[in-house]
Amino acid sequence: MTMHKILVFKRFERLWHWSQMALIFTLLFSGFAVHGVYSLIEFGDAVTVHTWAALVLLALWAFAVFWLFTTGQWRHYIPTADNFINVARFYAFGIFKGEHHPYRKTYRRKHNPLQALTYLMVKIVIFPAIWISGIAYLLISFGQGEIFSWIGLGPIALAHTIAALAVLLFVIAHVYLLTTGHSFIDHVKPMITGYDDVELSNEELAYLKADEPGVLKEGD
Repeated sequence: MTMHKILVFKRFERLWHWSQMALIFTLLFSGFAVHGVYSLIEFGDAVTVHTWAALVLLALWAFAVFWLFTTGQWRHYIPTADNFINVARFYAFGIFKGEHHPYRKTYRRKHNPLQALTYLMVKIVIFPAIWISGIAYLLISFGQGEIFSWIGLGPIALAHTIAALAVLLFVIAHVYLLTTGHSFIDHVKPMITGYDDVELSNEELAYLKADEPGVLKEGD
């Protein structure tokens, strides 16, 4: 296995990531305003911004799910037990002792086991909780949520808030980890350029040179 710089994050993936980031921050900002945490914007304006940002994000997620399954990228989000304990131990203890990360990206596994598990849980638990509770809240507010009315607006709002706080915790942890190990720029750069250092077997390198030369960075 040798290290090569290859296109890890495709153009849509990078667009999805940064658009999602902007929309999530917009939703958090407007959501806190709706809850009265601060009064930098009017309540009505906060509700409007929150609603439209949520609808745009929901559309983006729909496109992202379609892209993940049609391109096969979903495989990167399937957790594996291989090296999981070592990675978990690194984040729990080793990272504070200056130890080297025990995981190296490969062509078929760009996320370490803990990342894959975390991203999968966010995608199949937290995000759906946001979608369902948010849509239910919106429908009930417009008098169209008979299917959810038996639950009540209070519990739905509470579920939505808890899911939103879970997203906030994920964002905080995500940003914090960008400050560990390599420099912040080194962590962020791959999501800007798309290229990162990845271990390739001789077979994978030969395949990329023959069938996907655009994936390998020129001069590598």
